Amino acid sequence: MRLAQRVSRIGESATLRVSRRASQLRAEGVDVLDLGVGEPDFDSPRVVVEAARAALSDGMTRYTPVPGIQPLRQALAARYQSAYSAPWGAGDVVVTVGAKAALFELALALFDIGDEVVIPSPSWVSFPEQLRFAGAEPVDVPTDPDDGFRIRAEPVIKAFTDRTRAVIINSPCNPTGGVIGAGDLELLTAACAERGIALIADETYERFVYEGEHASAAALAGRYPETVILVGSFSKTYAMTGWRIGYVFGPPPVIRAVSNIQSHATSNPTSFAQSGALTALAEAEPDVERMIATYRQRRDVLIPKLNELPGISCRPPAGAFYTFPDVSGALCGDMSDSLAFAEKLLEEAAVAVVPGIAFGAEGHVRISFACSTEELERAIERVDRFLSGVPCAP
Repeated sequence: MRLAQRVSRIGESATLRVSRRASQLRAEGVDVLDLGVGEPDFDSPRVVVEAARAALSDGMTRYTPVPGIQPLRQALAARYQSAYSAPWGAGDVVVTVGAKAALFELALALFDIGDEVVIPSPSWVSFPEQLRFAGAEPVDVPTDPDDGFRIRAEPVIKAFTDRTRAVIINSPCNPTGGVIGAGDLELLTAACAERGIALIADETYERFVYEGEHASAAALAGRYPETVILVGSFSKTYAMTGWRIGYVFGPPPVIRAVSNIQSHATSNPTSFAQSGALTALAEAEPDVERMIATYRQRRDVLIPKLNELPGISCRPPAGAFYTFPDVSGALCGDMSDSLAFAEKLLEEAAVAVVPGIAFGAEGHVRISFACSTEELERAIERVDRFLSGVPCAP
């Protein structure tokens, strides 16, 4: 059967590919330690689960308005007004089937064939794939590992051309944990506004900041209302990955377009999941604070141990729950690149990581510390034994 040409522009998510192979090995009885998948190991907060259970019992099983239930949209707007003095109201947000759907719908709403979208790199695997699917071209702007993969405004602005339609920033960043500072964010947003370029801020990992304060594009939306578009998610902050609840704030024309696209794609987000999300905003903060403190502890355990491994170096991530070590010093023989390294590590040591090439950065791998400290320590021991068995490794 002939497939549409647009399908040839995209490939399978590398993170899901690694997860699938890890699952296959587990099914064969292998004790796999999966540091590849970006999924919190915590249960969803009990108050959230109980709220969804109650909503189901009360018959909340029908369609909702396409952009989401009004109480949830109001609560989201109130949250950003309180935290960042954002100007948005309930009419300025669409609740989506996860942040991934929000970004996909934005790509379809904003970009035509031949448009360019600038992305600091390394970047999340789905950014370039979604852009290519919509017909646009991603333009990578490398960030510096020695600078902690920090997003700097100047090199991003230098990448603008007459075809630039938008910039996508992901801060804190998946896969690097790099962030953008308030000064760089303001400089970049002003440059976008001056040129009529959209600034799309994916702030999925907004709460996972370990050094300094999070710089949110929401704080600039009042000054640049036609420029700032913000995407957020309940998946990581509230350990609600399977609930598939995200959202997007933006200018009225963008919000209308996203809502129209969603009306033909998914209709509405799941009804009772929205009820759970509303409760998460109101009552789950103690759970969030506990999870973030645990992630910080894991990061502080993991980084020194990684730096003790031969041929591997790693800076502490400023945010998110990933680290992006440089493994180039351990590449040799039939491990010529990050993909070969990751495949060999999984098959021989039963440790799953994601090759850096999937994020546009060869010589690195992504390690998630969304798992217990005990699992991290066991994984490091396996990696150490694995490297000691590689004849040409350091």
